[in-house]
Amino acid sequence: MGLYEPFDQTQISRRRLLKWTAGTAVGAAAAGVVGYAVAGIDQNNATHVAGADDMGNQQATPTPMSNDAMDAAMEAVIKAFPAKTEGVGGVPLEYTMDNGVRVFNLVCQDVQWEVTPGTKLDAHTYNGIVPGPEIRVVEGEPVRIIVKNEMAQSTTVHWHGQSIVNAMDGVGFITQPPIKPGETFTYEFTPGPFGSHMYHSHHNATEQVGGGMLGALIVEPKDKSAEPAFDKEYTIIMNDVLGGFTINGKGFPATTPLTAKVGEKVRIRFMNEGQMIHPFHLHGLTYNVFARDGYILPQPFQCDTLGVAPGERWDVIVTANNPGTWAFHCHILPHAEGPMGMFGMVTVFVVTA
Repeated sequence: MGLYEPFDQTQISRRRLLKWTAGTAVGAAAAGVVGYAVAGIDQNNATHVAGADDMGNQQATPTPMSNDAMDAAMEAVIKAFPAKTEGVGGVPLEYTMDNGVRVFNLVCQDVQWEVTPGTKLDAHTYNGIVPGPEIRVVEGEPVRIIVKNEMAQSTTVHWHGQSIVNAMDGVGFITQPPIKPGETFTYEFTPGPFGSHMYHSHHNATEQVGGGMLGALIVEPKDKSAEPAFDKEYTIIMNDVLGGFTINGKGFPATTPLTAKVGEKVRIRFMNEGQMIHPFHLHGLTYNVFARDGYILPQPFQCDTLGVAPGERWDVIVTANNPGTWAFHCHILPHAEGPMGMFGMVTVFVVTA
């Protein structure tokens, strides 16, 4: 097959395709679920693969998965939720004050990250976690972020959604030289506009952002009345490369539930750092959508499924007015559920009395 000849998928065995695309959104889509391939389950046909040679050719007739086996697998994964894994992403990043400037430290590191129980993958990270630590600042109050690169690759950091001076925008060879391994670069800017924003690599970004170099940049408004009031908040960062389909660096059943008491107003900040759109659906409750990309909407609206495209941020308020444990998931179903049960971009919203 020549370099520019049309790609013929029939020439590639399923096993080779999985090997080439393991840990990517393409691989997850090709396999149905990467984990199912490892387990010998073909999601599309719900069969147990008896065996295959090195080219992926079946050497025994696939055995259909029984309905009882399917139900048992689905029940087992639900009962495992929330499963424990090593590492918690998105924790708040501490800072110091220097003459009125908030000073943060980020270290770019290559680590092993556990996405689901027993599945550890090579990740590019900020401070060793996926997503990177949450950076919370205040509109109009200057910040200094010192970035040290301990990875094997050069990198930069882009402050997605911020109107800042060009030299601080963090794009390799456009606004700055890349931060080479062992080097340090200091970003200084005054945050604005306020709202839900992100930070991520902008150097070999497909690999580095997909591999975990992403995080939330929360810019609080100077005037608190600029945003709706709420009782508690959660951030949902989506990625579809490292380990398949994840919420805050984890795949179901290792995702974290959202909880609220009846009557509480819960703010959810949706951020898509992946390569696909993800329409997030909440059962039993309603989104009151009030901001997009950090900007307050001139007319809020209500829905229960909200499409979040790559690079987008959406802010919603959910009023916890319906008790129960409610499924909360991406509604592109191959990102969330198959014959072995729920996986990937799934969690729950629990409302208690």
